[in-house]
Amino acid sequence: MTVPPEVLTTFLLRLADDHLILGHRLSEWCGHAPMLEEDLAMPNIALDLIGQARALYQYAGEVEGKGRSEDDLAYLRREREYLNCLMVERPNGDFAHTMLRQLYFAAFMHPFWERASASADATLAGIAAKAVKELAYHVRHCGEWVIRLGDGTEESARRMADAVEALAPYVDELFETDPVSEAIAEEGIAPRLDDLRPAFTATIERVFAEAFLDMPEAAWPQSGGRQGRHGEAMGFLLAELQHMQRTYPGATW
Repeated sequence: MTVPPEVLTTFLLRLADDHLILGHRLSEWCGHAPMLEEDLAMPNIALDLIGQARALYQYAGEVEGKGRSEDDLAYLRREREYLNCLMVERPNGDFAHTMLRQLYFAAFMHPFWERASASADATLAGIAAKAVKELAYHVRHCGEWVIRLGDGTEESARRMADAVEALAPYVDELFETDPVSEAIAEEGIAPRLDDLRPAFTATIERVFAEAFLDMPEAAWPQSGGRQGRHGEAMGFLLAELQHMQRTYPGATW
């Protein structure tokens, strides 16, 4: 591979940050889910995401070559240094909002990991081979909930429609390309992000058809997360996420 280490590091951090931040958001539901089954399922999905984040941070630290560990990268960066997309940092909202956000992310990452399993980068291919199985479950689990709520009561259908409208501005950022993602794609390390749109759309259209939901349109798509420009909610999230590490630096079990 001829891609510069700093380019690969940036790309890996984007992936890792997406998974860590969304995993943390899901963990906030632990003990608060609407039913016992979901109080078990949602933390397990969060653990899948955080496990993927750990593997990506560890690899990013190796590629970067500055001696930073997965914990350093996860807990000791400032807000503007996080490169996650804006969707994953959005507050949980109600259960419908959380399930739709999770479906969007899973519908995007499942085809990403499918193609990345044939990556020219053996380490990323290994991470992808495990992750693709987990994301297939995430798509199925969250898709079933979107259908159940969209085709449920008048109240649940209203809440799911509200979630579609609220999250619509954050969908397009998933597929944004820039010199970093283009360089990675040209080297065969990961797929072109905009090439994932058809698979994503097919999944969402299938679920929405059963849920009696209309495909969203966003007049003003939001972006900036990949460049470290985040919403107000991100600062509060990091204050909680980083509290233990910053209060007790270097503490270990």
